Amino acid sequence: MTRNPDSSGMARAAPDDRNDRFATLTFDRDVAAPLAVLWEAWTAPAARAIWAAPSPSVTVEFLEADTRVGGREVSLCKVDGHPDIRCECGWLVLQPEMHSVNYEVISSEGMTQSVALVTADFEGADERSRLVVTVQLSSLAEDMEAGYREGFGAGLDNLAGAAERTMVLQRVIQAPRSIVWGAWMNPETLPQWWGPEGFSCRTKRIDLRTGGEWVFDMIAPDGTVFPNHHLYHEVLPEERIGYTLLWGENGPKHADAWASFEDRDGATKVTLGMVFSTAAEFQEAKGFNAEELGMQTLGKLERFVASR
Repeated sequence: MTRNPDSSGMARAAPDDRNDRFATLTFDRDVAAPLAVLWEAWTAPAARAIWAAPSPSVTVEFLEADTRVGGREVSLCKVDGHPDIRCECGWLVLQPEMHSVNYEVISSEGMTQSVALVTADFEGADERSRLVVTVQLSSLAEDMEAGYREGFGAGLDNLAGAAERTMVLQRVIQAPRSIVWGAWMNPETLPQWWGPEGFSCRTKRIDLRTGGEWVFDMIAPDGTVFPNHHLYHEVLPEERIGYTLLWGENGPKHADAWASFEDRDGATKVTLGMVFSTAAEFQEAKGFNAEELGMQTLGKLERFVASR
């Protein structure tokens, strides 16, 4: 979670009152999204990259992200005229849709500014959920409490907004993860199953790697053509894909998306997530049953791998 450099400042001498170095902060958010969606928004690297910056003046660059127990996330927080702030997050506990614990180390110009233990608890019912985050903060180079309160609070506000325009689809496919991944990340096979029932794909260009793209038309049963452009910014073999959806070649952004693949005793749990660019686009997608159409797509994937 990125802190707000505008309020926390850069590294300075330690305060005289050493008791000022320690603080326990609590943040509470009610979110108009299902619990599974809020959990994905909290943990999925592609989603975290969307809501991490506390203000428009801050740019966050993710250098690495490994969201599993023992994994870590490293990002740089950039503001014009200030040194970069480095944030290292290490995941200690991940209990899906219930509880997470991570450590966080903030540094700038090689000097550690703070360390923290971040505990998040989740609960939910139907289309609403609740997140309570407790931060046990130890400031080192300076008093970081004010910066944490502002930056963490703003980040969680962003998280709530992102979760409320996020769609998450999940399906357990009865095939090994290597087979499912191979069907998804093969330029010959992906167009064969992608899309809802009755739709077909007409590919213009396809390059399934980090920095690659897929430019294609989806063709509905009635012949209607829907131009698409996927830009791949992360490909982690057999684990996850992060990509951007555009309305047609080099068109406006429609959504930021990710797909993750988890081994389930020889089967594969596939999670497909999309953070729509605006709340209006999310509601429009809900209106034309995008969730059902997406589940049809995952069903076609399952049938495709079963036939191989």
